[in-house]
Amino acid sequence: MATISAADVMKLRSLTNAPMMDCKAALEKAGGDFEKAIQILREQSKVISSKKAERETAEGRIGIYLDPQRGVAGIVEVRCETAPVVKSDPFIQLAEDLARHVALTPQLPETVEEFLQQPFVDGGGRTVRERLEETIGIIRENMRIARFGRLSGGTVGGYLHFNGSVGTILLVEGTPKNPEVLKDIAMHITAMQPVALSRQDVPAEIMEREKQIARTQAEQTGKPPQIVEKIAEGKLRTWLSENVLLEQKFFKDDSKTIGQLAQEQGVTLRRYIRLKVGELTS
Repeated sequence: MATISAADVMKLRSLTNAPMMDCKAALEKAGGDFEKAIQILREQSKVISSKKAERETAEGRIGIYLDPQRGVAGIVEVRCETAPVVKSDPFIQLAEDLARHVALTPQLPETVEEFLQQPFVDGGGRTVRERLEETIGIIRENMRIARFGRLSGGTVGGYLHFNGSVGTILLVEGTPKNPEVLKDIAMHITAMQPVALSRQDVPAEIMEREKQIARTQAEQTGKPPQIVEKIAEGKLRTWLSENVLLEQKFFKDDSKTIGQLAQEQGVTLRRYIRLKVGELTS
């Protein structure tokens, strides 16, 4: 049996982040061969992942990645079992790495399963699944990718809340006079939760629901039908101004709307993706 030094164990740990005892055992099993030891740890991670796959993943974190030079941004929601893990360095790094993969992979996956099967974007010979399983092996807790998205083809910005629970990526056409404004708009979206970018983008079922609510409220005033219709229209306009991004008052300066702010900066807002851990919609 090859002699395994403490330095060898530390070196393998620095390469894999696996627990010290696991690194020592893997090196002993591999006869001191680092490549074989890394593969052994990866295989162990698969076993760990398999054992924990049935556990509920009720907690999680959003990861975002921005590449302004390439004009691309990625966002991902990664789930885990317990709240302390959300703040751990390996889990934070995992969320960031997965968001980077979403942003930079040549072929954006259509499903989570396709995502997991892709070669991980760092070029290290791993799949995304193996990258996920490495962190599962370190933390010993079930994890899964819940949702992801990418924006490209323009100028990108983004914002991630300090605790990682919610984040937004944003795509605009043009270059803003102040680059920080894109982060501000992404922060606004994160906080204010618009239902759509513009009136035209509001889903038909939501628009119809709000029209009916406005009409019902207006009818309760007991006014004549023609007045009721005007009241309903006014209530709908108010709802739109509060819930459509371009019409919302900018949270840092309510003297202007987001649409006016974008116009001042010389950009046109095209798309955004907002993800919050556990939310069914973005």
